[in-house]
Amino acid sequence: VQLQAFGGGLVQAGGSVRLSCAASGRIDRNTAMAWFRQAPGKEREFVAAIRGIGGSRYYADSVKGRFTISNYNAKNTVYLQMNSLEPEDTAVYFCASRSLWTINYYRPYEYNYWGQGTEVTVSS
Repeated sequence: VQLQAFGGGLVQAGGSVRLSCAASGRIDRNTAMAWFRQAPGKEREFVAAIRGIGGSRYYADSVKGRFTISNYNAKNTVYLQMNSLEPEDTAVYFCASRSLWTINYYRPYEYNYWGQGTEVTVSS
C-alpha cells in the first residue's frame, strides 16, 4: 500500500485547509486510516482516525470539533478537513493506514503504511 498526502500550505489563524491522502490499496470495512502530525522538536501525535469506509471516527481532544476525517470508497482517499485553525496546529501532517482496525488506533507504531507528509503552517 502506498499513501500520498497533499493539500498543506500556509493559512491564517481561523482559516481552513483540507488534506487528502490517496491510497493505492483498497479500503475495506476493517481498514484503519489515520492522520498524525509532528511539530518541530516534538513527537509525532495522533490527530484523527477512521475505521473502514465512513465508519467510527476518533479525534484527539485538541482537534475535536474543529477537524473532520472522512473517506469515500470510490476514490480510495481519506480527507482531513481542518477548520478554525490555530498556530498550534502548525506541523507536518502524515496519513497512515493498517489493514486491520486496532483499539490502539492513536499509537503511531500500530501503523505500517505511511504517506510522505504535508506541511501546514498557521500564521497568527
